[in-house]
Amino acid sequence: MSLDIVFMGTPDFSVSVLDAVIAAGHRVVAVYSQPPRPAGRGLTEVKSPVHRRAEALGLPVKTPKNFKAEFDRAEFGALNADAAVVVAYGLLLPVAVLEAPRFGCFNVHASKLPRWRSAAPIQRAIMAGDTMTAVNIMQMDAGLDTGPVCLGRDVPIMPDMTAGELHDALSRLGAELIVEALAKLEAGTLQAVPQPKDGVTYAAKIDKRETRIDFSQPARKVADHIRGLSPYPGAWFEANLSGKPERIKILRASTATGKGNPGVLLDDTLTIACAEGAIRITELQRAGKQPMAAADFLRGVRIAPGTRLA
Repeated sequence: MSLDIVFMGTPDFSVSVLDAVIAAGHRVVAVYSQPPRPAGRGLTEVKSPVHRRAEALGLPVKTPKNFKAEFDRAEFGALNADAAVVVAYGLLLPVAVLEAPRFGCFNVHASKLPRWRSAAPIQRAIMAGDTMTAVNIMQMDAGLDTGPVCLGRDVPIMPDMTAGELHDALSRLGAELIVEALAKLEAGTLQAVPQPKDGVTYAAKIDKRETRIDFSQPARKVADHIRGLSPYPGAWFEANLSGKPERIKILRASTATGKGNPGVLLDDTLTIACAEGAIRITELQRAGKQPMAAADFLRGVRIAPGTRLA
């Protein structure tokens, strides 16, 4: 047996989950994704990763801006789905949509709820220095990630793990768990447990103003900030390399011994002083160039110790 599923997702994180739902033998009757957005210098409209994958699979794709229009809500209801699988879709769903599928809507969420509800749970967990996160399968209600949890599995966050690495691990796990949840749903054995009332935090969308590195913070906090924003959008500082300020993203860094005024380069190995301790850059990216190891960067560029980076 199999279920009739509406799949709702937008970024790369969601693609592996879509593939897993199909591989498990469920019928995806429609895919919903965010509308194409202008991108690049030419502002050409680009379809989302889920949109492109769905088209490659021959699945019908719908891209409403929202569900305020009665037509969009009615069209969704007319699909007569057994369930909707929602993975980083990017829209709050109205009650009419949440209640349209026979069994409801189920969200693959990349945190241990109720910690890190909302838009950026992977980045916020790392930036906060968390050592553990999870994937939760949540039955959706009208609130923002407030529904009861059906399945969950913890995932450790290693001290040097970047947001990109954690993203990939959680995406794979989310694909496994949603298949398990749908099997239990089909068998009538899926149970949902209300979230704890304590420990609620919100993972606000990353603001561009947050991406500049603040070396006046302790080294551990600076390192967590860097890996929480790696590889995208990237934490950065400015350095004068060719007679003018240049923005440099740090993709990987470790804490290091050292002491000095925050933001001052301490040696020839890209060790930078922080409020407490220091960080050492191991991978970076110059504007318009590919990521490179710090050792490769230093073969072509010299920044004198004592230089202040901001």
